[in-house]
Amino acid sequence: MSTRSTLAIPLLLATLATPVSAGVVRGIVHVPAMVSPETNFNPYAGHATSMPGHMHVKRGLVTDAVLSIASVPAAVDSTLPAPAGRAQQAQRDQSFVPRVVAIPLHASVDFPNEDPIYHNVFSVSPVKRFDLGKYPRGQSRTLRFDRAGVVNVYCDIHSDMAGFIVVLPNRAFTRPGEDGAYRLPELPAGHYVLRWWHPDFPPGEREIDVPADGTTVVDVTF
Repeated sequence: MSTRSTLAIPLLLATLATPVSAGVVRGIVHVPAMVSPETNFNPYAGHATSMPGHMHVKRGLVTDAVLSIASVPAAVDSTLPAPAGRAQQAQRDQSFVPRVVAIPLHASVDFPNEDPIYHNVFSVSPVKRFDLGKYPRGQSRTLRFDRAGVVNVYCDIHSDMAGFIVVLPNRAFTRPGEDGAYRLPELPAGHYVLRWWHPDFPPGEREIDVPADGTTVVDVTF
């Protein structure tokens, strides 16, 4: 095989793996102002005292939103960028940090304990029921998520701890920045369903058309 042919093969494969045309979906996410941005959330009766000066979780943050495309062809999904590294939801200052983690199907999440006390991580969500047991500072547990949906995460020692793992069916999802601006991965031209989710507000969805070249602006209001 000639050198020219050898060099052409990777170029051909890269061309086949990349959509011939792609459009951009972007916009601004708006969330309502909450009267009380902090909470001592108590979903059940815990049985341990709080850490001195532990962090109170802020609710209603625009950065907790997740925007996603309901369905994309498998061939398209394989060309979308994979998340960099493994996702993590730490136990820090008696809180789950970050409060919301978004991952694609079949991804894993690390749950390191960074506090000088024992914590536990469990869920009774139908999407993924689990109990990682109690473990001290410096230890971590890892869990893989093979079913799409929202997984509510708690600590059975501290009742004010609550987090969320949002498992998406594909890689076509994103999170807004602090200014509310978001941008989805580039998608081939077509008709799609854009969905939005937030732990503190009702979810929603909207049908959208992505152009072969250009931008579709979709602002989202919770």
